[in-house]
Amino acid sequence: MQIEDKPPFDTPFEWIGGEPPVRALVDRFYDLMDLEPGYKELRAAHGNTLQDARDKLFWFLCGWLGGPEHYTERFGHPRLRMRHMPFSIGVLERDQWLACMDQAMQETWVDPVLRERLNASFFKTADWMRNRGA
Repeated sequence: MQIEDKPPFDTPFEWIGGEPPVRALVDRFYDLMDLEPGYKELRAAHGNTLQDARDKLFWFLCGWLGGPEHYTERFGHPRLRMRHMPFSIGVLERDQWLACMDQAMQETWVDPVLRERLNASFFKTADWMRNRGA
């Protein structure tokens, strides 16, 4: 690793600024899902209310980014693929999730270098979550 490749913080959680920016990111993500017609299939998969999803994603991201393990403390191992099996996730839903999260990161001023790294990680996870071909 080159010294210029080393992030300026020990964890992405520190880099993003801790819990308040993670909460702002998650809230903007779900707000966009409600507002933007381009995310309608993604929104439809979440049911009538988004509050439970907001909390779970916030808790999960805190730990995933290297901060407090709120999700694991409440629910145990995330088992992402298993927990998402009841939902039909194809390329369209994956791409809408990724676009929505990228837009939320842009609009909440996530550092561009961190945003690029997170987008790469989010793609790998989102693609792995697909449970149907198209």
